[in-house]
Amino acid sequence: MIELNLADGIAEVVLNAPEKMNALNAEALAELEQAYDDAAAAASRGEVRALLLRGEGRGFCAGRDISGVTPADDDVLGYLGGKVTPLLQKMSDFPAPTFAAVQGACLGVGLGLAIATDVVYVAENAKIGSPFANLGATLDSGGHWLFTERLGTHRTLDLIYTAELISGAEAVASGLFSRALPAESLLEDTRGIVAKVATGATGAFLASKELVAQVRDQRLGLWESVARENQAQADLCGTADYAEGFAAFQEKRKPEFTGVGIRDSRSSGPGGPAGP
Repeated sequence: MIELNLADGIAEVVLNAPEKMNALNAEALAELEQAYDDAAAAASRGEVRALLLRGEGRGFCAGRDISGVTPADDDVLGYLGGKVTPLLQKMSDFPAPTFAAVQGACLGVGLGLAIATDVVYVAENAKIGSPFANLGATLDSGGHWLFTERLGTHRTLDLIYTAELISGAEAVASGLFSRALPAESLLEDTRGIVAKVATGATGAFLASKELVAQVRDQRLGLWESVARENQAQADLCGTADYAEGFAAFQEKRKPEFTGVGIRDSRSSGPGGPAGP
């Protein structure tokens, strides 16, 4: 159910099981992980400089495919801890800027896919939240972190207890994701932005991706963050894209970045989703 298309410096990963709202079973997760591995290999060769994740049909991803799950013998930890979490970490560490176009249902593991993506654009009428109260289960795949971090404890527990879903427009207004766009133009608009980013200074983008993850995960203070910014800038100074950017500015022309930067020299610090 997973498709990977490579063209013009962009890897487009498609969840293509619209008949089940792109819900993911273990086999689909393995396919998705392989797609990211293949795209990352292309990125290491300089062939991919941005990635777009999207879902086919009315919904982005309705979460785990539980149609054949029997609770009595369900290996929950094997699915979530053994398959979902490693995939989300791999998605987060992808060596290029990543984007998601989210329409319709974005729930459970689907919400986790969005959390593990750098930039998330949602349709105004998308449906986001925690419907698990109706299953006797709880929110997973990073949902508690995202909601508590952005919405606070009261609104988070309100959504969990009531199983109410919020729209894409409300999600963006609440700070959960990047932009809300009309459903009919979501994919076209997102593809346009991804195409522009794919011609940008990839090394500089990766430096910022790393810094944002460090600020989030390590709770850096202002001056420690400034110190790491200074070092990242110094690392970039010797790259071809840095030289090209300055030359283009001084010559009053549009820069032509190659994407060569600090891809292989990003500093220490834990990975994990950079967050939308």
